[in-house]
Amino acid sequence: MTALDLSSPVAVVGTGTMGQGIAQVALVAGHPVRLYDAAPGRAREAAAAIGARLDRLVEKERLTAAGRDAARARLLPVEELTGLAGCALVVEAVLERLDVKQELFRALEDVVPDDCLLATNTSSLSVTAIGGALRLPGRFVGLHFFNPAPLLPLVEVVSGSATDVTSATRAYETARAWGKTPVACADTPGFIVNRVARPFYAEAFAVYESQGADPATIDAVLRESGGFRMGPFELTDLIGQDVNESVTHSVWRSFFQDARFTPSLAQRRLVESGRLGRKTGRGWYDHADGAERPEPHTADPAEPPAYVIAEGGLGPASELLALIREAGVEVRERDEDGGTRLVLPGGGKLVLADGRTTAEFRDVVHFDLALDYRRATRIALSHARHTSPAAVAEATGLFQALGKKVSVIGDVPGMIVARTVARIVDLAVEAVARGVATEDDVDTAMRLGVNYPLGPFEWSRRLGRGWAGELLDELHGIDPSGRCAPSLALHQYACAADEREDTP
Repeated sequence: MTALDLSSPVAVVGTGTMGQGIAQVALVAGHPVRLYDAAPGRAREAAAAIGARLDRLVEKERLTAAGRDAARARLLPVEELTGLAGCALVVEAVLERLDVKQELFRALEDVVPDDCLLATNTSSLSVTAIGGALRLPGRFVGLHFFNPAPLLPLVEVVSGSATDVTSATRAYETARAWGKTPVACADTPGFIVNRVARPFYAEAFAVYESQGADPATIDAVLRESGGFRMGPFELTDLIGQDVNESVTHSVWRSFFQDARFTPSLAQRRLVESGRLGRKTGRGWYDHADGAERPEPHTADPAEPPAYVIAEGGLGPASELLALIREAGVEVRERDEDGGTRLVLPGGGKLVLADGRTTAEFRDVVHFDLALDYRRATRIALSHARHTSPAAVAEATGLFQALGKKVSVIGDVPGMIVARTVARIVDLAVEAVARGVATEDDVDTAMRLGVNYPLGPFEWSRRLGRGWAGELLDELHGIDPSGRCAPSLALHQYACAADEREDTP
């Protein structure tokens, strides 16, 4: 099954920001496009707005004047649903309410031919449930674009329980013909991106709620150590706290209130107070003109230790040993069964975040995971109240000698980057095990849909298949509520790697 022919008319129903963006994508690809909105006059306004964006593309030399004129000639706003008769594809981008979408598609079935592909851009509702109201549910698919649709390449092509393979394939190939990067997925709450991404927000909010660190520090650590483009607090302020929380609640409810998807009370209070982010001028941060952005906590300068003793290879943080030597700090190595730590001159120990609290040990300072320890500009440290100030100072001075800013946070098991990545890997592995998508499509979706520095399976290969499960086992042991419980799929995933290693 191939993509729709460019002569085939495409309709977009709903002319808000997303609807206009999808219409622009189809239009620039070469299709005749029809716009419809239930509000009188809204389709004409949307057509004018799309025309203005085409003008800007010409100004930026991304579109020729002739191409713009041809696209404008193919764009037709219609005032009645019957104006969509003869379309080969209708994409809906209306209010996120099941009854509204079902009513719309039932009406469309009386207008369009039986071979017309029907698609919803829903981000949180069940594709199966929307299509369940149709006479011909086999032609119904999800085409989930990401905002802004003309710029972001990812499209999740979602097959509902009744979707025909031919319909899903045609939708997939059409999205690819439009210059997008489609990924195929089954109809599951949150699809790929909104399902797997929940821990990125949830773990940051949990660290904040436990008084482990403030929003500016958590954001900085995830950016400067984890390699994420934006931190979760600044990102949800951009998205809108109400929008982000709504998706979180939808996924949580759809998974029968699975503890792993539990929403944040702190975010709920933010929404209740009307502090929705940039659009209201205040969210986690103050976005008023002239408002000062809070700075992340950064430790004062400290003297580096003269030497460190390396016990074990430091696992995922092994590249630190070369950096320490390059900084002029002597590294003394000694064998230690089960040891993967640095011993400081004063007797304190530096241990990579492993899901345990520092309160369990004497003079242990945990350091957080980094995407790339050489390129990271900030490292988080965590310690208990009884940890000696000398151990904290030596640990701080060591990382400062490597050219890193240091953020000292509270005694947070799993810290910030490590627990976030572990939980993302877990949900990704479980999604693949349940047939939601392939490993490659999950990685593609997370890199392109939310700009993660690595896909979850890329992270896992780098850290070791067993790493996430071991860290989550420790977290679950401390907090058996189920929030951080590793899935059975993650256990099987790690065991599968062990089996391959044991095979002669």
